[in-house]
Amino acid sequence: MPREPSASVQAPATPKWRRLALSLAARLKRHDLIGRLSPGPSETAALALREAIAHRVPPLRKQVVFLIPLVGPDQVGDWQGVNTRLRATLQCMIAQNDPHWQAIICCQERPDLPEDRRIHFLPFADPTPGNDKWRKLATLYRQFDRLDTGPCYVMSFDADDLMRQGMVKEMLRRQAPGGYLVEQGLVMDDATGVIARADTPTLKEPGRKPFWKLCGSCAALAHDPDLPESARFLEQMTQHEHRMFPYLARLAGRPLAPLSFASVLYVLNHGENFGARRGRVGFKTRFVERFRIDDPEELARIAEGFPLPEDHPAP
Repeated sequence: MPREPSASVQAPATPKWRRLALSLAARLKRHDLIGRLSPGPSETAALALREAIAHRVPPLRKQVVFLIPLVGPDQVGDWQGVNTRLRATLQCMIAQNDPHWQAIICCQERPDLPEDRRIHFLPFADPTPGNDKWRKLATLYRQFDRLDTGPCYVMSFDADDLMRQGMVKEMLRRQAPGGYLVEQGLVMDDATGVIARADTPTLKEPGRKPFWKLCGSCAALAHDPDLPESARFLEQMTQHEHRMFPYLARLAGRPLAPLSFASVLYVLNHGENFGARRGRVGFKTRFVERFRIDDPEELARIAEGFPLPEDHPAP
């Protein structure tokens, strides 16, 4: 029987063969086979949500809620730099041409936040040692319903990623029943200023990767606060790495629709990246060099899409 991950460890990914078997068993409604496959906590939550929404008409989603786990000051070498990058992330939200969004930041210490009624702070006081990103995400998903959001889209968003103009507007205009996946995105090496496009691989460029395989700020899930299964699923899903998100959303009966443009920019090598602490940035740096964008007109269009504070370098 799969075990719950420890407080400081990310939940392991399900082997691909078992993902396929569980997905097929769910589509065929083979509950006997599902039981023999021993689904983990996230898969159990996904299947419970699948049952809860099976005959339910999706409600209108009226806003997008961003949940931001922020690294604590005791875990970084440059807390001021962390604040600067967070302000840039929030400025991209404030500048959106659809104002119907909210953001909650969870951290041990309140950062320097803009004065905006849509931005909220959630204190984090869990003293358990070790990496606390997943515990912060769990805390956020347990608490965000206090905002009384109504039906909405919910997206975990890293505090150093940037959102392109128009993302909130597209989500609320299209009303995708399950939510959205960032397939097209941008990756910037902060050390060099080089920007690359992430997207689905093609025959011409088989080595290119979709954005959701590179960055955790990649999935906005439809959420109905009237269904307790919805919040439970969102909490369990984000205990995994982001490559599991599309599979778990499909298993929950909420497949994700791709956004129509490169809507998120992931910044590498700025000194405090979470991935760098795990030694997992090297291949992404090589990806940026391989798929770098050199066209000046395209780079100018990218820069226009990310309104940033004066103290933050433009992409």
